[in-house]
Amino acid sequence: MKSCLAIDQGTTGTKAYRVWSDGRMELVGRRSHQQFLPASGLVEHDAEEILRHIEELIAEAGPIDALALANQGETVVAWDAETGVPIGPAIVWQDTRTADVVARMKEEGLEPEIKARSGLPLDCYFSASRLRWYLDHVPQARLLQEQGRLRFGTSDAFFLDRLCGVFATDVSTASRTSLMNLRTCEWDESLCRLFDVPMDCLPSIRPTVGDFGLLRDRKVPVRVSAVDQQAALYGHGLQHPGDVKITFGTGAFALALGGEGSCEGGEGGVLPTVAWQFAEQPTVYALEGGILTAGAAVNWVEGLGPGFSCADEKTLEAAQAAEKGVFFLPALQGLGCPWWQRDARGSWVGLGLDTRPADMARAVLEGIAFRSVQLVKTFAAATGQVAKRISVDGGLVSNRWFIQFLANCLDATVHVPEQVDVTAAGLGRFWLDDEATQPAQVSEAGWRVVEPRPTGAEALWQAAFDCMTRQAIERCAKS
Repeated sequence: MKSCLAIDQGTTGTKAYRVWSDGRMELVGRRSHQQFLPASGLVEHDAEEILRHIEELIAEAGPIDALALANQGETVVAWDAETGVPIGPAIVWQDTRTADVVARMKEEGLEPEIKARSGLPLDCYFSASRLRWYLDHVPQARLLQEQGRLRFGTSDAFFLDRLCGVFATDVSTASRTSLMNLRTCEWDESLCRLFDVPMDCLPSIRPTVGDFGLLRDRKVPVRVSAVDQQAALYGHGLQHPGDVKITFGTGAFALALGGEGSCEGGEGGVLPTVAWQFAEQPTVYALEGGILTAGAAVNWVEGLGPGFSCADEKTLEAAQAAEKGVFFLPALQGLGCPWWQRDARGSWVGLGLDTRPADMARAVLEGIAFRSVQLVKTFAAATGQVAKRISVDGGLVSNRWFIQFLANCLDATVHVPEQVDVTAAGLGRFWLDDEATQPAQVSEAGWRVVEPRPTGAEALWQAAFDCMTRQAIERCAKS
């Protein structure tokens, strides 16, 4: 029986699963990598450390027939083409070091053209300005460019270059850089000029499912390379345009299924993006929106002390937050969709002498749920369609209290996979569907259905939270 190694390379760690040709999955192993925070707004990884983890997991897997790789999306690396050695840290998607550059570009009136071509707003969340940072701040980058040896790319391009000797990225990842034309699915000369990123340093763009070369030492084909969020979307098996999945990881990222050949519909802060493409098949699009801190906000509040745990469901049930008028805006790294206001910051309202640590922990989880409602409503307004299915995955979905509260606030059924690692499942499905003559149907088995049980107060709480959000945006406008 054939098998594929699905490697989910995420923001905080790397997981590998063996996916068998009958659809079964088994965990091979996992690794955590270091997070470097050298100064406020700076978030870095060691690309060599992550690559070493990937290589270790490949070795642990034993014989495999193919490999599929998911990447962080907007995280970038610069390296020497001859040696393969990075010339600086991997700059993570959470990093805001180029916020001043982006602000100047906005003042110069460049955002409308950038958005028209790439589909993305002008924001340091996307890769382009951070790729340019290497040339402006790493002397070796300029020298290597003059010698024709500089390579720029998202983290997947670095991994593929080192693992297979193939300098390539996939179309879903390229769509997250602000350098790819969303309609042609090719690097855009005008966008590269506006960001001053040399196009000849960028990898080739390939279909998500296709040929990414052979692992150097094993002659195993790499058949899939995708953004982790898009892989998760495929793993959810959504069938209808407008259906939404939300992945609650470091951030919370929602994708709504679009259609083939159309990248229109990104209005009101929702972003059109590439979902995936099979070789010699039309490009499939999606709409995307994100909460920039979700699991990261949980980690932050739990770091305040043992009384701030978000894990004890009985304690959460007994605590009170919105009921007391206590709210938390999870904007620790700014507000994402639909405002894309990176100057906004996390904030509390309603704290009193009767506020306990458990109340504050519950307020963080409630805030993530309230922001999720904002996302789903934004998708519905942008598409004109109410989602027929809302499904969720990621670390937070193991918290049953949180998922029930989310369903109550959405007043909608929420589908939760029993297999939490839907990104790896999506990688496996890509491979299986590439091998098969027809795409496999996604079974309802293995999904937990959470029905809403609203109390009637959720709409009032949401209105108060929405007001709090608007006030945060207004403070940014005045500052």
